[in-house]
Amino acid sequence: MSASAYFPHTGDDVRAMLSRIGADSLRDLYTDVPENLVYKGQYDLPEAMSEQEVRDFFNSLQQKDIPLKVFVGAGAYDHYVPSVIPYLTSRSEFLTAYTPYQAEISQGTLRYIFEYQSMICSLTGMDVSNASMYDGPTAAAEAMNMMFSSAKHKPRVLVSGTLLPNVLKVVRTYAKYHGVELGTIDSENGQTALASLQEKLSAGDVAGIIVPSVNRYGIVEDLSGFADAVHEAKALMAVYCDPSALAVVKSPGQWGADIAVGDGQSLGIPLSFGGPYVGFMACKEALVRKMPGRIVGETSDAQGRRCYCLTLQAREQHIRRQKATSNICSNESLMALWVTVYMSLMGAEGLRKVNELSSGGAHYLHDALLETDGFSEAFPGRPFLKEFTLKYSGDVNALQQKLLKAGYFAAYELEKGLLSFCVTEKRSKAEVDGLIKAIREA
Repeated sequence: MSASAYFPHTGDDVRAMLSRIGADSLRDLYTDVPENLVYKGQYDLPEAMSEQEVRDFFNSLQQKDIPLKVFVGAGAYDHYVPSVIPYLTSRSEFLTAYTPYQAEISQGTLRYIFEYQSMICSLTGMDVSNASMYDGPTAAAEAMNMMFSSAKHKPRVLVSGTLLPNVLKVVRTYAKYHGVELGTIDSENGQTALASLQEKLSAGDVAGIIVPSVNRYGIVEDLSGFADAVHEAKALMAVYCDPSALAVVKSPGQWGADIAVGDGQSLGIPLSFGGPYVGFMACKEALVRKMPGRIVGETSDAQGRRCYCLTLQAREQHIRRQKATSNICSNESLMALWVTVYMSLMGAEGLRKVNELSSGGAHYLHDALLETDGFSEAFPGRPFLKEFTLKYSGDVNALQQKLLKAGYFAAYELEKGLLSFCVTEKRSKAEVDGLIKAIREA
């Protein structure tokens, strides 16, 4: 075996190890495999390529893809990614650092997780944040489990019908296997209905509720009175958020919520065909011991210097399985680093600017579409930020196919006859005008 950058053991290394265990060759390591199971044919492998040939091959594959201008949101948003983020997060100090268990040699990893938690708390208005959620739907399901385990003899959790469909599906899956009874809060004119919530709370068996901050239709929900009704019923309230939007809309803390969850993808993580993303969870201090995952805290070392350590680890790796709050047993700290760098670069003013540009483009597109044939208001008077929903009376499939051919990923059908559009700060006025023109021609 020759030395290689990818196979660090030399031929002498391999022979030394084989000699130590009394084997003559690598094949001897598999002598316990029955002979009839050993493959004796020739592998159908292509001829080796040079580096340039490999690059040319993959470039040819890439050219088969037609890059589309994205005008769809639905929980994953095409926001701008500053070029410095992939550079910093790909540095070996971050990319290869897996575990922060040994605090004395993991201060860098622990510090950025701490900074991430601090920024999430600032956005959500909560007291404490963890750093171990896979994505937004998973975080919502974990919030359901937190509320269920915090309540005594209350089997039901209520979820708003205006939550994103993928969030609802994951929550339902978790509920099925954790013995939670799910109920649905009805909507009225595209928003979660307070009257429906109050009616369902009156049964006295509700442990908590999950409602969106910005819902599946793009509507910024008015959650006035929700927290009062929930807390009067001795239940808990969780709000599912778009963290980017929290720069300009009321935070879960301001609404009086107990838990805030969502997906950090909108904080500069590329769409990437669906992942990896990072879920976030924050809550009031009273619920911290019900929170899954792990929490990094700030402390002092023996010399009085500021340092960081794992403060809470309610994971089944560290405690008895039956005592664990969740089966979340890994984390998304590399993606947490990604959004931490993004938030550090953007700052409060930068995040407000992102929302200002996105909202301006979305309202411009919204008004223009209402002037074209087939479109009308779906939820009159409801406020929206970067995403909105309209009624469409034409052939949805034909419209979508024509837009695809024109280079636009747009007109996402939420329900029969309801089309969703999204505009982020990446979409120029020329691109928005191009979409409007393509729709008119279609």
